[in-house]
Amino acid sequence: MTPIRLLHVDDEPDIRTVVEIALSMDPVFEVRSCESGADALAAAAEWQPDVMLLDVMMPVMDGPATLAQLRANPATTDIPVIFMTARAQLRETERFRSLGAIGVIPKPFDPMTLAASVRSHVAPIDDPLEDLRAAFLQRLERDAETLAQDRAALQQGQRLPAPLDRIKRTTHSLAGAAGVYGFADVSDAAAALEEAIILELAEGGPANETDRALDGLLLQARNVLKPS
Repeated sequence: MTPIRLLHVDDEPDIRTVVEIALSMDPVFEVRSCESGADALAAAAEWQPDVMLLDVMMPVMDGPATLAQLRANPATTDIPVIFMTARAQLRETERFRSLGAIGVIPKPFDPMTLAASVRSHVAPIDDPLEDLRAAFLQRLERDAETLAQDRAALQQGQRLPAPLDRIKRTTHSLAGAAGVYGFADVSDAAAALEEAIILELAEGGPANETDRALDGLLLQARNVLKPS
């Protein structure tokens, strides 16, 4: 588990203590604390935290002023900052975000949920389908290569039931899986090709409908697989 180094900045010692205890409930956080904006600038440059939890209302240098100084220093300009403030109305939240904050956590906060609140801004929720979706895309690439070869064979007049049935089985599987993983256009194109082949095989449907549908599926596959 990769730790998240968090620098907390607040002029109130009680708040610093509670935040440190609250975040210690989640073992992913490694926490350091500062009592002023000036101390935070030095600590951020030296420690290079993954995120800063920055109080808005502080004497001498408040949170927005501290953020401005962070952004002005190349060594700290990319460190994400979350503001903590009692002024968490929509207008204020929008202003803080416009200054470059990635999020705002209102005061008073719930110590039991603080770690989860910070995580929601710093670490995106894992997508449980990510690996399966990647495997499907690899499969789609393989199927598209095979279907392109089948398309060439059809253009040469090789319209035998066996290869057409093989294409039908491939497209039937693609139609279901593509929809599950969020590729609706591929799913629709595969379903249209399956229907065209069923008509051609069972009812002597027009071959050009199968060819057109196969071209459509290959186009949708290329759109999904093309480099971003």
